[in-house]
Amino acid sequence: MRSRGGWRERRLPRRLVQLYAGLALYGASAALQVEAALGLGPWDVLHQGISERTGLSIGVVSIIVGALVLLLWVPLRQRPGLGTVSNVIVVGVAMDATLALVPDPHALAFRIPLLVAAIVLNSIATGLYISARFGPGPRDGLMTGLHRRTRRSIRLVRTGIEITVLASGFLLGGSVGVGTVAYALCIGPLAQIFLRLFAIPLPEGPPSPVVAHGGSTRGAILPR
Repeated sequence: MRSRGGWRERRLPRRLVQLYAGLALYGASAALQVEAALGLGPWDVLHQGISERTGLSIGVVSIIVGALVLLLWVPLRQRPGLGTVSNVIVVGVAMDATLALVPDPHALAFRIPLLVAAIVLNSIATGLYISARFGPGPRDGLMTGLHRRTRRSIRLVRTGIEITVLASGFLLGGSVGVGTVAYALCIGPLAQIFLRLFAIPLPEGPPSPVVAHGGSTRGAILPR
């Protein structure tokens, strides 16, 4: 049987490509959803709300919020990986770069397809990033840390955090709309498809879908 350490070395180039491609695409997809102006995912509602209040770009806000969330790992005794630290930086940079390059669409006929493309691209990015196995994003680590400390279910902890984040972002002026609902309904099922597609075979058996926090892919958590 091949060792897990040997597997890591052999698969390292592919894993690194998946990690950084996934993070860059995640930031790009978030920017496209901003451009669609039909509503954002919970964390980006918060990022946009803070951006509106401070004048900072949404990408910079994403980086700052990610770093602050990462600090919350300390009392929860969470250990960041390469993917965790990279997530904080790469997603925000890619988000601002995409916003600078993509023109604002005004017609609804363009904004609806842009929203659909953003959600699908986000799902692809999720599959790439999580399957690389370099550690969860800072927001996911917060969820799992609270799950272990409170002994509440992942679903309950995640729901509580995202409702809090969404409400806070909305009060700050973040965009909530049909895109928010579409993202919430579609991202899980679509991400599961791409998690299976981009799963890297482990040494002891055939490819197995990767989830952010272990367990069945039915409970997969996304990397933000």
